[in-house]
Amino acid sequence: MSRIGKRPILIPNKVTIEINGQYVAAKGPKGSLDLTLSEKVKVVQESDTLVIERADNSRTAKERHGLSRTLIANMVEGVSKGFEKRLSIQGVGYRAQTQGSKLILNVGYSKPVEMIMPQGIQVVVENNTQVVVSGINKEIVGNVAAQIRAVRPPEVYKGKGIRYLGEFVRRKAGKTGKK
Repeated sequence: MSRIGKRPILIPNKVTIEINGQYVAAKGPKGSLDLTLSEKVKVVQESDTLVIERADNSRTAKERHGLSRTLIANMVEGVSKGFEKRLSIQGVGYRAQTQGSKLILNVGYSKPVEMIMPQGIQVVVENNTQVVVSGINKEIVGNVAAQIRAVRPPEVYKGKGIRYLGEFVRRKAGKTGKK
């Protein structure tokens, strides 16, 4: 049995869950999210907890059990607290700024890189070198942060580029030269 799948999901007071067959919707102070689950799993609400159960013991049911539990837990956490990813920009002259729902990155290319944010994602730039991506959908927040990092990934010789806050970048020694 899936160890992740059998753990119940606690529902905070501010969050309401609506279950209609395979359709699960969560509403909270930050917004609302919905999800359609596989036919192989079902969701049972017991007072202030949700329990995910398998329809049978087939391989696909076992695969979807833990996945479904994690997706629903992320929905509940997203509508109650939200998610955020922080990125740090390092390099001489590298900076970021926002313009409406657009993020503009000056990271060493001949022209600034403009990125339009998807709906439901907020981007805040702190002191030109810190970018905070936040929203209620964990998957979209992570994907947007990865796309921002992919514009200029950290370089191994000098460490310049965009990295997640707290990310360790392994550095390499440069050429020693002929003597």
